[in-house]
Amino acid sequence: MKTKPDYKNWTPTYMIVLFSVLSVLSIAGVVVSQMRKMPILAIICSVLSLLFVVYDCILISWHRAFSWNGKRQMARQIIEGTASYVKIPDHGVGLDVGCGSGALTIACAKKNTNAGMIGVDIWSGAWSNYSRKLCESNANAENVRNVAFESGSALKLPFEDETFDAVTSNFVYHNIHVKNRQNLLLESLRVLKKGGTFAIHDIFSKMMYGDMDSFIRKLKDMGYQDVRLISTTDGMFITKKEARRLMLKGSALLVGRK
Repeated sequence: MKTKPDYKNWTPTYMIVLFSVLSVLSIAGVVVSQMRKMPILAIICSVLSLLFVVYDCILISWHRAFSWNGKRQMARQIIEGTASYVKIPDHGVGLDVGCGSGALTIACAKKNTNAGMIGVDIWSGAWSNYSRKLCESNANAENVRNVAFESGSALKLPFEDETFDAVTSNFVYHNIHVKNRQNLLLESLRVLKKGGTFAIHDIFSKMMYGDMDSFIRKLKDMGYQDVRLISTTDGMFITKKEARRLMLKGSALLVGRK
């Protein structure tokens, strides 16, 4: 029997379970505090229970939207849409920064069969449910052989300057807690060959990234060509309504050529 790939859900099940448990415990706290005539504690538990229930409902909504094989299949649409912008010359190699479960790395490899893809990730912390082993298992399940996976941080990629023919990433940099995310972009572009292309999908809001218009002008002054920011919240990947509901407002593709 052929093994199916497991690309996980961007909203982990354990988070839903955790907040469901917290909701039950806080509701139980309301009942107990009322029985023991502790009004202040009852109020505190009531507020907490409301917060936990609301957040749990939000997580369930996100989980349904991001389900790889569910009705909406938003994650699949985003991955395949981003991969469609990744063009690698024959015998070239592309890099996927923050590859997670390997979904984008594999999608790019499938669209560039005469080239190779390398996915890098730290696979730790909040994303420890992903792993190199999972990526390799997914590649095998998809019968994709032109991929490899390595450990590496987006803060300082373990590659020399101008190593790759293409660089891509999906919803990674906004999760990294640094003051200047534009520097993360520059680090990824550092390893891109002259003439290589890039397609980076993320939440490019001003709060996350600062002035992206200024950054694009900076890249053009550095010699980059065809640099543009393409919104993906106008129905391309996500609708405006979904972007608001799923906190993905500002999602866009940064594309161009070095």
